[in-house]
Amino acid sequence: MSDKSTGRQETGQIDTVMQEERLFPPSAEFSAQARVRSLEEYQKLWEESTANPEAFWGQLAQEELHWFEPFHTVLDWNEPVAKWFVGGKTNVSYNCLDVHLTTNRRHKAAIIWEGEPGDTRTLTYLQLHREVCRFANGLKSLGVKQGDVVSIYMPMTPELVIAMLGCARIGAVHSVIFAGFSAEAIADRNNDANAKIQITSDAAWRRGKQLPLKLTVDEALEKSPTVEKCIVLRRTGAEVEMREGRDVWWHDLVDAQSDDCPAEPLDSETTLFILYTSGSTGKPKGIRHTTAGYNLYAKKTFQWVFDHRDEDLFWCTADCGWITGHSYVAYGPLSAGATQLMYEGAPNWPQEDRFWKLVEKYRVSTFYTAPTAIRAFIKWGDQHVDKYDLSSLRLLGTVGEGINPEAWMWYHEKIGGERCPIVDTWWQTETGGIMMSPLPGAIAAKPGSCTKPLPGIVPKIVDESGREVEPNHGGMLCIAHPWPGMLRGIWGDDERYREQYWTKVPGMYLTGDNARQDNDGYYWIMGRIDDVINVSGHRLSTIEVESALVSHPQVAEAAAVGRPDELKGQAIAVFVTVRDAEPNDALAAELKLHVRKEIGALAVPSDIHFTATLPKTRSGKIMRRLLRDIAAGTEIVGDTSTIEDYSALAKLRDDEE
Repeated sequence: MSDKSTGRQETGQIDTVMQEERLFPPSAEFSAQARVRSLEEYQKLWEESTANPEAFWGQLAQEELHWFEPFHTVLDWNEPVAKWFVGGKTNVSYNCLDVHLTTNRRHKAAIIWEGEPGDTRTLTYLQLHREVCRFANGLKSLGVKQGDVVSIYMPMTPELVIAMLGCARIGAVHSVIFAGFSAEAIADRNNDANAKIQITSDAAWRRGKQLPLKLTVDEALEKSPTVEKCIVLRRTGAEVEMREGRDVWWHDLVDAQSDDCPAEPLDSETTLFILYTSGSTGKPKGIRHTTAGYNLYAKKTFQWVFDHRDEDLFWCTADCGWITGHSYVAYGPLSAGATQLMYEGAPNWPQEDRFWKLVEKYRVSTFYTAPTAIRAFIKWGDQHVDKYDLSSLRLLGTVGEGINPEAWMWYHEKIGGERCPIVDTWWQTETGGIMMSPLPGAIAAKPGSCTKPLPGIVPKIVDESGREVEPNHGGMLCIAHPWPGMLRGIWGDDERYREQYWTKVPGMYLTGDNARQDNDGYYWIMGRIDDVINVSGHRLSTIEVESALVSHPQVAEAAAVGRPDELKGQAIAVFVTVRDAEPNDALAAELKLHVRKEIGALAVPSDIHFTATLPKTRSGKIMRRLLRDIAAGTEIVGDTSTIEDYSALAKLRDDEE
C-alpha cells in the first residue's frame, strides 16, 4: 500500500490512495490442466470475443445449448432493448437435465444435499429430472401456464431448485424471495409481479430453531390478492394451518403425477425469472432475465471461472434467494453437468466449524462464498479450521462485494493452503453472471482485485462527463457492449430501466459501481457510486479506507461513510467491529494512526464508532446508506426490508443518542 494520494481531480474522477502490488500466479501444475492455460490464451480469447461478439456468442450458443428451433439472428440491439438468439427456441430445464440423460452423467450426482440437522439426500441427474417433471405436471394441474408468475419462499432444500426448474420447464416465470424476508416484503413482491402461485414450506431450520415460513406466507397472502394457490413443502414437521381451497401439500400435489413432462420449446427471449433487488427509492425492483442468453452466459461463466472438471464437487454457499444461487446453484452448474453440494443451514451451527466439516466430509474441490463470511471465519478463530482436512480444495472463489486484501490473504493461506487459486468475482443481479474475474489457470491474482473482464465483456471507466479516465484514477464503471446474460428490463417498468441504467452515460450500461484500472490493466471495484466520500475536494473510495482498517490485527470488520463537515465538505466516519480488543479511545487513536500509515493523512477517519455488529442485507452486504444516516444524525429513510438484524441498527442508533 502507498501513502500517496493522486491529488485533486476536477473531473469527477476518484482519488485512489491504496496500492496493492502482491501477485499470485497460478501454479504450473494448475495451468497445465486448466481450460484457459495462459495469459496469452486468455488475451486471444478476449480479443476474438470483442472483435466479433456476434460470431463468438453465436458459435457458443450452437455448441452449448440444445435448440428445438435454430436462431437466425445472434443479437438484435436497439438500446436499451437487447434480443439474443432471435428466432430460436430452447428450454433451460431441458439444458440442465435432459441433455445429460443420454450421456454418462445420467446416473451422476447432480445435487448432494445436507440439511442443517444433518439429514442428507443425493439426487442424480435422472432422479432430479423425474422430480422436476412431476412438479411441473403438478403446476399444470393447478392451471399454471406459460407466463404465469410463481412466487417461491423456501429453505435451501432440493425442492427449491426443483421448483425453479419445474417453472422453467413449462414457461412459468419464477420469483424467488429469500426465506427470511418479512410478510410485507413478500406481499410487495407478489403484488408487483401479479404472482399466481405461492410455494413455501411449513418451516425452515436456522441455527437449530424452526423459522415459521408458512405463518409468514399466510400473513403475506392476506395482502396478495392475485395468488390463487399455495403449495407447502413438509420440511420440519411443524404444525401449520392449511386453508381449504387455497393451500395444498407438496406431496399431495406431486406424488401421483407422471414423471414424464416434455420441456416446452420456448422463444429465446421468454422471461425465465424475476429477481427483486432493493431500489434506492424504497420500492423493490424486479430484475427480468430471459431464457437463452442467460442460460448460455451462466453455463459458460461457470466453466471458465471455476475451471470446471467433470470430477469436481462444487459448493456455492449462496441461497437461491439471490442471483448467485440462481446462476451458480440452479442454472450454471446443472447446465454444465456438475455435481454440487447444497447446504441448508447456517455456517455456525451447531458450531463455527460447520463449513469446514462439510468440506472434509464431502471432499469439496471448489468453494465459492462471500467476503462477509470470510471475515466472520477470521473473527471466529483459526481453531475451527485447523482440525479439518481441506486438501480436497483446488479452487476458491469470492462473491457479493470486494474482498479486502487481508481477508484475501487469510483465505489464501488458511483455507487454500497457499496452493488454491482464488477467483475474486465481480458481477450483479442485473448482469446475470460473472463479468470480471481471474481465469484461474491464466491470470495471476492480486489480493482485492477482480483482475480482468471475461470474454465478451468490455468495461469502461468514465468520469461524470462520460470521458474515460486514465489508469489509477477511479470513475464510474460502465459496460460498452451488450452481453447475453444482461437483464432485459425491470418488471413492469421500462422507463425506470432506461433511466437507471442507460441515460447517465449514453451508449453504455451504467453499473452503479466505481472502479479503477491499475498499470497492469487489472480492475479494482471501489464501492457503489453513492459510497464516494468527498474530503476537502478529494473523492475517496470507502472500500480503500475499510481495507486499511481491516489490515489492523484487532479489526474484524469495518464500514466507512461520509458525514457532513463544515470545513472539509465531508468527513470520514467509520464503524468498526473488533476481534479480541477492548473498544476504547486508545484503540480509536491507534486505528487512526494505522490508517495514516497505510494510506495517508487524507484518509484518516474523523469519527470511529465501535459496534458489535454492522447492519447488513441478508446477502451479507453492509448497508452503508443507513450508516450514513446514523453518522449524520439524520432519520433513516428508504427501503430497510432487506436488513438482516434490526437490533444492530437500533444499537447503533442508541449509541449515537
